[in-house]
Amino acid sequence: MQNIILGGGCFWCTESVFLSLKGVESVVSGYMGGDATTANYQAVCGGNTGHVEVINITFDESVLPLEVLLDVFFGTHDPTTKDRQGNDVGSQYRSVVYYTDDNQKPTVDRTINKLRDMGVNIVTEVHPAVEFYVAEDDHQDFFNRNPGQAYCNFAIPPKLAKLRKEFSKYMVG
Repeated sequence: MQNIILGGGCFWCTESVFLSLKGVESVVSGYMGGDATTANYQAVCGGNTGHVEVINITFDESVLPLEVLLDVFFGTHDPTTKDRQGNDVGSQYRSVVYYTDDNQKPTVDRTINKLRDMGVNIVTEVHPAVEFYVAEDDHQDFFNRNPGQAYCNFAIPPKLAKLRKEFSKYMVG
């Protein structure tokens, strides 16, 4: 099993995408990358901690190769906007990859360079993982537990539709 930590906007949205993939054992929403020595939803959403809303993904690379996982990541969020994903604005929504193993970095770099060679203006940050702060329980598996939540119903279905269209062979069920 491997872990990688990704920030691509609201963790409710990114979590729902990766929970739909074969080979993903767990997705934990949380915070990473800030200067504050602690993190919670209210503080991070205030934009003053420097932390990013992220998901910590545990996956089986023999089922879901890192290259494919990264293709899904870059294909289901906007890696070209700094500190913004749709209506979510602020540094806590920046696009970032935190690799947990130095062997992951070359794959991350290759994926980004491939997109740049295609003319995509990638602003995604790439850093080694630092301390991960688990988000509060009510933020875990949020979309599945709150299917009627208005924001989720606006933001998540287009991501899942894109996932089904472009990566269906990697989806559960």
